[in-house]
Amino acid sequence: MPKSKGKGGKNRKRVKNKADDEKRKLVFKEDGQEYAQVMRMLGNGRCEAMCIDGTKRLCHIRGKMHKKVWIAAGDIILVGLRDYQDYKADVIFRYMPDDARRLKACGELPENTRLNEGIAGGIAGGLDEDYEIIVFDFVRIKGVS
Repeated sequence: MPKSKGKGGKNRKRVKNKADDEKRKLVFKEDGQEYAQVMRMLGNGRCEAMCIDGTKRLCHIRGKMHKKVWIAAGDIILVGLRDYQDYKADVIFRYMPDDARRLKACGELPENTRLNEGIAGGIAGGLDEDYEIIVFDFVRIKGVS
């Protein structure tokens, strides 16, 4: 069997970052930027997000964040708006759940924003109260697959 020359596999790269444990400075939006909530991930470094101003935008995850900062549906993000394309934006920053709660407490996010949910329905027209959530109970019958 050949002698191993490396210093570990892919798990060696997955060392937990200790900088995330301490409190980070809260990043507020500037002109040309907007808060948004991710509605769904599209793949290829893109996502669909509903911005605070009520516009649904196609967002591109920038290269510095790609495969380093994982974004999921329902996350609060900071996007950079484009002057030449109003329906597209670039993801600049992803807020951790604690940071998103602090933003909401500061009054940066509207009160109807739903945090820590898989479905992005809190900002400007997601799920309304008119919809019913239907839950099916499946019963497994012995001998039938």
